[in-house]
Amino acid sequence: MALVLCIAMTAAMVTGCSKNTDSVAAKQGNKEALNTIRIWHDGDKAMIQLMEDHLNEALSDDGITVKFEQKSGLTDQIKLYGSDEVNGPDLYMYAHDSLGMFVEMGALAPITDVIDKAVYADMLPMTLKAGIYKDAQYLMPVYFETLLFIYNKDLWEGEVPSTTEELYSYMKNHTDATAGTYALVNQHSTAYNVAPFINGFGGFIINEQAKSGLNDKKTMEAIEYNKKFAKLEADGDYNTVNALFKDGKAAAIIGGPWLISGVREANINYGIKSLCDFKLPNGHALVPYSGVQGIGVMKHAAETKKEAVEKVLKEIADPQLGIDLAENSRCAPANQKSYENPTVSKDEMIAAMRKTADIAQPMPNIPQMSVMWGPTESLLAAVNKSGKDLNNVADEYQKQAEIAIADMQ
Repeated sequence: MALVLCIAMTAAMVTGCSKNTDSVAAKQGNKEALNTIRIWHDGDKAMIQLMEDHLNEALSDDGITVKFEQKSGLTDQIKLYGSDEVNGPDLYMYAHDSLGMFVEMGALAPITDVIDKAVYADMLPMTLKAGIYKDAQYLMPVYFETLLFIYNKDLWEGEVPSTTEELYSYMKNHTDATAGTYALVNQHSTAYNVAPFINGFGGFIINEQAKSGLNDKKTMEAIEYNKKFAKLEADGDYNTVNALFKDGKAAAIIGGPWLISGVREANINYGIKSLCDFKLPNGHALVPYSGVQGIGVMKHAAETKKEAVEKVLKEIADPQLGIDLAENSRCAPANQKSYENPTVSKDEMIAAMRKTADIAQPMPNIPQMSVMWGPTESLLAAVNKSGKDLNNVADEYQKQAEIAIADMQ
C-alpha cells in the first residue's frame, strides 16, 4: 500500500510540473501572438522593407514585431479575410479610395478606438480628410500623390505659364500633330486626369451624397473647356502620351510621380510645377485629386491587440518615418513636420506635391465611386475622341451612372 501511494504521489507531481510547463509555454506563445502585428499591402517592396525595418527597430524594446505581407488583389483579399482573426491581417496599407467599401463590410475600426487624436494632429488636413468616412477617422495617413506638370527643360521655351489660357496659347504655337510633336500631352479622356479641370470649375464626378455630377452645369463647363486642350494632346492614351514625352516628342506631360523613374531612365532634363500654379479663366486654380496611402485597423485587432496596435500607429505617425520615405522613395509625407527636414523640403517633386496638398481634393472614398469611372470616361471619350456634342450626351452618361449607383444598393 505504501509503495502504491508513493508511486501515485510521484506521478501526480510529474503531471503537475508538466501542466505548469505547458501553461507557461501557452502564455508565452499567446503573448508573442498578441505582440505580432501583420500588415497586408500591395506596395513597392523596397519602400515596405524600409517601413518594416523602421517599425521593428523602434518597437524592439516593447517586444512588438511588425510583419508586412504583400498581397496581390488586395481588395479581394480583404473582402475575403478582413474579418478573419486567424487568417486575415491586423492592419492594412492601401489607397484611401477603397475605404468606404471596407467600412461597409464591417471589417474596420476607427483608429480613434485605439489612439488619441493628438497622435495624428500634425498630419496634413487633406490626408486626414481622405481617411474619414461617415465622420469617423479610419486611416492613419502615411504619404500621398497628386498629378504634376512635368516638362522637358531642353524642349520647353521660356517660362512655364501661370494661367491655363497662356498654356493653351503656347500649345497652339508649339504643337504640330502632323509632324508628331506636341507642347503638352495628357490623358485627356481619363477621369483622374480631367478632374483638375472639373474640380477647378466647381463641378464634381460624384459628391459625398453619392450623387453623380456628369450633367452638372459646372462639370459640363469644365469638360467643354478641356476639349480644346484635348485636340492638341494626341490620342490621350496612357502609353502614347508617355512614349511621346520620353521620346522627346512632347515638351511636357501631366502625370504623377509614378512616371519619374521612366523619365530619369530616358535621361530627360526635367522640371516640375504644381498644377495649382495654373489659374483657370474663373480665377480658380486647377484642383487635382489626391491619392493617400494610409493604414487601417481591422476590428478584431482593435479589440484583441489594442496595446500593440496603438504603439505601431504612434510609430507610423513619427515624422522621421516620413523623412525616410521621402529620402529613399521620394514619397510626399503626410506628416507636416517631415517637411522641416531640408532634404524633404528641397526635393522639387515632393515640394510641388506638398504645395498641391493645400487645395487638392482626396478622391471620393465612398463605395459608389467605383462605378463612376466607366460612365465618366465614356462621356469624355465621346466628347474628345468621337466629337459628340456634350449637350447631347451628358444626360445619357448621367443616366448610366445613376443606374450603376442604384444597382449597388
